Amino acid sequence: MQKKPAKVPVHRPPPPQHVRIIGGAWKRTQLPVLDAVGLRPTPDRVRETVFNWISHQWGNDWSAANVLDLFAGSGALGFEAASRGARSVVMIDTHTPVIRQLDTIKQKLHADTVALLRADAVVSAQSMALRGQCFDLVFLDPPYQQDMLSKTLPLCVNLLAADGLVYVESGAPLPFAEEDGDDTPDWLAPWEAIRADKAGIVFYHLLRLRSAPS
Repeated sequence: MQKKPAKVPVHRPPPPQHVRIIGGAWKRTQLPVLDAVGLRPTPDRVRETVFNWISHQWGNDWSAANVLDLFAGSGALGFEAASRGARSVVMIDTHTPVIRQLDTIKQKLHADTVALLRADAVVSAQSMALRGQCFDLVFLDPPYQQDMLSKTLPLCVNLLAADGLVYVESGAPLPFAEEDGDDTPDWLAPWEAIRADKAGIVFYHLLRLRSAPS
């Protein structure tokens, strides 16, 4: 009896990817992820941890928070903040298809506290700082391997309100020196990590500005 040939697997396009909102008014809502180069949404488990960190800092009260997401991508971070009751959320991305997708989600959710802007992250941050805009929380989740953190994190110094926080996501741990000293790069020197963790290849950090010496 002739042996049947082995079946060759049929490679179909993967189903559309989604991330879900973890908490707040839109809890469990799925957000579609656009198939775009470099778009890498923050995993649900990481986002849950990060928002727990932030909520702990704020006593679970987001009502006074003005939030800036400089690399909006899937919108997972910005819409999560809005879902939890942030006063305002500004989401910026340089790619037109991404902004269109985010606008579709905004309309579906009736997310009136969310503002979308198609623009360059660095130029936008510089312009906002010059206009005196301040935020209580800035999300920095840029594409990996493009050295964007060293360009954008210093701009956050002039964008943060008093006691403001910056969430940073990267493909490597931030190069803080083991102890205070000259080994920390200049762009990172003004900051301290409140919390930091790792999940797979994702390193994530919650930062605040160091207190000025008394």
